[in-house]
Amino acid sequence: MTMIQAIQDGLYTALAEDDRVLVFGEDVGQNGGVFRATDGLQDAFGPRRVFDTPLSESGIVGTAVGMAAAGLKPVVEIQFMGFIYPAFEQIVSHAARVRTRTRGRHPASLVIRAPYGGGIRAPELHSDSSEAFFVHQPGLKVVAPSGSYDAKGLLLAAIDDPDPVVFLEPIRLYRAFKEEVPLGHYTVPIGKAKVVREGGDLTMFVWGGMVPWAMEAAEKAARQDGIETRVVDLRTLFPLDVATIVESVEHTGRAIIVHEAPRTAGVGAEVATLIQERAFYSLEAPVVRVAGFDVPFPLFSLEDLYLPGVARILSGIRRAVAA
Repeated sequence: MTMIQAIQDGLYTALAEDDRVLVFGEDVGQNGGVFRATDGLQDAFGPRRVFDTPLSESGIVGTAVGMAAAGLKPVVEIQFMGFIYPAFEQIVSHAARVRTRTRGRHPASLVIRAPYGGGIRAPELHSDSSEAFFVHQPGLKVVAPSGSYDAKGLLLAAIDDPDPVVFLEPIRLYRAFKEEVPLGHYTVPIGKAKVVREGGDLTMFVWGGMVPWAMEAAEKAARQDGIETRVVDLRTLFPLDVATIVESVEHTGRAIIVHEAPRTAGVGAEVATLIQERAFYSLEAPVVRVAGFDVPFPLFSLEDLYLPGVARILSGIRRAVAA
């Protein structure tokens, strides 16, 4: 399956298994969503389970918070991550605090799906990577898969989770490749990273849409420079898999962090700080960050310059080893 097919199959599986699961958002019903992630679900489960909403992100998420507090399991779609900001107050002031505010009396099992990231020549506000906003908010879990198998398994785990989950889907990977994906229900654990390439010279930490470029850069570094890079797909941005981060740095002694969000106060800064706190004496060189620039995501002609592509990642690998 492609990633978009895996997400669709995950939603179908959840709807079929649990009557409490609802799917809603802008154009998710008859149109099947802007990327067709919900295509066919309304026909299969009816307009009471899969339905369209007005164009109001705050209303979508606010409704989901109330449904979750009443015991349902809503899965809402925000068409692009850059559209999520009107719902920010609902997410951080309500969704993230329901369980704490009610001392556990009310659940908050809801999933907020948000396609994110650049690489498809989209208009303004369609390519943002603002995951750090939500990683910073206690009470939320934040997930960012990079492949079809993980996307379905993490989505089903998110739907089962008692906490609200911001589920980030890298747009440019939706139809970029196919992976084997089991039919039926399975889960990938939230909070567990995955080593997707072994290597002993340095560790590269990456997630979401950056993973394929990170893998390509690691392969080029091996062929051209003999540098063997361990690549760790974090998969979950909160809670981070601290054990895997520390063990990997202890193993290789060097680290590089790659993300397309702006550099300042990005999730990479938190990973770098964890390395300094937990694995400082294993470091043989400073941690290197390769990230987007501290500017709003640019329009078409500058998009490729903004994104940390293979060339910038490869340069970062060489800097980390040369230091």
